[in-house]
Amino acid sequence: MTSSLVAVPAAPTALLLAAGSGSRLGLGPKALLPLQGRLLVEHAVDVLRAGGCRRVVVVLGSGADEVRARADLAGCEVVRNPDWESGMGSSLRAGLAALAADSPAALVSLVDTPGVTPEAVARLLRAYRGGAQLAAAAYGGKRAHPVLIGSRFWPEAIRGAVGDSGARALLAARTAELTLVECGDVARPDDIDTPEAWSRWSGRRSR
Repeated sequence: MTSSLVAVPAAPTALLLAAGSGSRLGLGPKALLPLQGRLLVEHAVDVLRAGGCRRVVVVLGSGADEVRARADLAGCEVVRNPDWESGMGSSLRAGLAALAADSPAALVSLVDTPGVTPEAVARLLRAYRGGAQLAAAAYGGKRAHPVLIGSRFWPEAIRGAVGDSGARALLAARTAELTLVECGDVARPDDIDTPEAWSRWSGRRSR
């Protein structure tokens, strides 16, 4: 008798890039910024888990010892990026290199995007389950974060991750294979790079 069961693809690993020093903010490592009674890195991990990610890998760099001492990262795998000062690209390389061989995809998120919500994460995971191997959240049709990268694209992503480019080179080269997942109705793409940007978030409730 032929089984009617359909194989469900293994779940992507969440890869949270949290190595930045926040030098333009002047408030110490971004991972340790306080947001509604929690640290920013804890908030980001909670969002990824609430969105459906079971495995979370956190890449630390600036102030890594302090982040590990102060933040509740229970259940997360922590990767240290000794080259964090060279830019976000080195954190993406370190994170992808650390993923287990059986991880089929990485859902890459940034610690300084508090407007990303569990709903946005869940939509990217649904796109993956629907067959997408390269996907990005879009806001009003404009590509932003999080980004989902299937394992077959990891070597190309690692080659292109230089400076602060992250996965930009990969996504630009693979537009024909990229699935944009509209999230503008459930999330915000704002990142925190300036004191003005932080002030807009530090006194408000996230969505």
